[in-house]
Amino acid sequence: MPQFDSHFFSSLIFWEIISFAILFWVLYKFAFPPILEALETRERKIKESIDQAEESRKAAEQRLQDYESKLTGAAREAEAILLEAKAKAQQLLDDNQQRLQAESDRIREETSQEIERERRKALQDIRRETANLALLVAEKVISRSLSGDDQRRFAEEALDAVAGQYVNGDPPSV
Repeated sequence: MPQFDSHFFSSLIFWEIISFAILFWVLYKFAFPPILEALETRERKIKESIDQAEESRKAAEQRLQDYESKLTGAAREAEAILLEAKAKAQQLLDDNQQRLQAESDRIREETSQEIERERRKALQDIRRETANLALLVAEKVISRSLSGDDQRRFAEEALDAVAGQYVNGDPPSV
């Protein structure tokens, strides 16, 4: 076997070392720079992607906090609006109740005044009728007709007497 011959084996080792050195030099000169550059580029892209992802995560967390604070603010605002609406509704109810009470009081007062007017009118009608009846009775009793002045004087006296009895709270006696 010629490859194990010491003379042949040493020259084989020499040429293997030379070819390995040439191969290493060619790889170092032509293959390693693009490979290293590609690795550096890839490392840079990965680092940029990681940095960008970290920035995106921070931005997303910030947006989430902003949205949560806006949501909390909106909830507080909605609660304030609801409380304000309840207060306005209560105020409207109170205003309506006061207005209705005032209207009721006004109607009650008008009704009392109308009742008083009607009572006075009825008393005047009763006085007139009483005076007429008194005159008729007086004419029958006296059997003569009274003059206009006498009639008025008797009517006034009768009315004063009847009015005095009503003011004292006593019903007129017949």
